[in-house]
Amino acid sequence: MREGKKSFRHESLQDRDSIQEILKSISKGFAKGRISFSDEDDEIVMEPKGLLHLRLKAGQEDDRHQLSIRISWQREGGAAKRKKSLKVAGN
Repeated sequence: MREGKKSFRHESLQDRDSIQEILKSISKGFAKGRISFSDEDDEIVMEPKGLLHLRLKAGQEDDRHQLSIRISWQREGGAAKRKKSLKVAGN
């Protein structure tokens, strides 16, 4: 049976020191195998295990700089992604 979809989203302006503390907390959570995110509106608890997929993007355009970090994993016992077959034709 599939669990219901749960999500958490938070946006705010922070200074470098605050961002550093948030990233330290996330790092500690990975080390312990349990990460909790919460604000006044919502909360989610995640338990990263096994191999994790990391996607890192960094970019600069004019005065705008952006860093995006995405980490994902499959829940133990969860359905694995179905492998798609690849077909290549050189006509």
